[in-house]
Amino acid sequence: MNAHPFISEERANSLAEKFGTPIYVYDEKTLRANAADCLSFPNAFGLTVRFAMKACPTAAVLKLFHSLGLHFDASSLYEVQRAMLAGVPAEKISLSTQELPADFADVLKLGVKFNACSLSQLERYGQSFPGTRVGVRFNPGTGSGGTGKTNVGGPDSSFGIWHEYADDVEAVLKKYDLTLERIHTHIGSGSDPAVWQKVALQSLSLVRRFESVETLDFGGGYKVARVEGEKTTDLQICGAPVRDAIAKLAGETRRKLHFEIEPGTYLVANAGAVLARVQDLADTGENGRKFIKLDMGMTDLLRPSLYGAQHPIFLAKKSGRSVSENTESYVVVGHCCESGDLVSCAPGEPETLAEKTFPQAEIGDFCIIGGAGAYCSAMATKNYNSFPESAEVMIEENGNARLIRRKQKLEQIIQNEIV
Repeated sequence: MNAHPFISEERANSLAEKFGTPIYVYDEKTLRANAADCLSFPNAFGLTVRFAMKACPTAAVLKLFHSLGLHFDASSLYEVQRAMLAGVPAEKISLSTQELPADFADVLKLGVKFNACSLSQLERYGQSFPGTRVGVRFNPGTGSGGTGKTNVGGPDSSFGIWHEYADDVEAVLKKYDLTLERIHTHIGSGSDPAVWQKVALQSLSLVRRFESVETLDFGGGYKVARVEGEKTTDLQICGAPVRDAIAKLAGETRRKLHFEIEPGTYLVANAGAVLARVQDLADTGENGRKFIKLDMGMTDLLRPSLYGAQHPIFLAKKSGRSVSENTESYVVVGHCCESGDLVSCAPGEPETLAEKTFPQAEIGDFCIIGGAGAYCSAMATKNYNSFPESAEVMIEENGNARLIRRKQKLEQIIQNEIV
């Protein structure tokens, strides 16, 4: 991988000159193509694609996906409100949350769909909205994720109602005259496609039990290849057996289930990158290591430090200098006063340094970190060392680059402090 897919060396220099560094950069063409892939997911009787907005809740991204016909999955009432402020109608938003604030009913009255993720949530929903329709998220007993930290199914996970408690769900439904219209499961981000298929097919047993269910929501978590050696999930292959099983169920019961998926990473990961500048070079002697020190770090890209996640890194020379024929092996590090602020770490080992080979770097060159559209801007360690949130830029289909989020100012960092 010698060049970034949508940020050339020339583009890196022009973006930096216009917007500064570090910046997040998103590519509209890629976002549109990924949305089209998801909208073609195999289904027998209708499909709703919900963007898991926690992956990248920037308004410009939400507006684009809304215009393409996507719906939205929110993980908190704040995300619900954020989506609505971006112009998403309430009825296109589904809420599955770990906490249910006291004012949840006010939002649901606007038309937001709701999945109860615990028995107490289902009870509270029934108290507020007796005689209505509701969704339930079940923990199917199995999970899968890119790491243990992104696995949200199985006995070690708190997400959803344990599948063996179906009797308790039925009792609450009866108590408040609720109609279960949707069953939801999600096993993790970066999940194994084979495990996803297995859980999806197992979920049909819950559908058989609850005859009022009209929609089956299988969440998201589809793997994407950020670096060489990884494989992106083929959505057509992944979804076909589930589509066929739903069609078979219809043949047996005449129940034509609507299908929902909630991709996040798949839609945005490889449509985003971080453009950073080489602000310094360091080494630890003849037998030590060489370091590229960037003007970004875990304040922009936390995944390596948190998960040992792998991102492709490209070196782009600054304008006016020729490429050196010499190469060097560097550890790429961030700007935080934290030895764990690594951009290049060993796979799955956030504390282990990994070297990357580049043409010999100079101060002022650029690093482009790919695969940074999902869980990067949304999940960064904001304001650590008092670094501001970085600007975000969209490369439009016509090639123009426009600012979609300004760089944060110091006044904004401290505006809520009381002295």
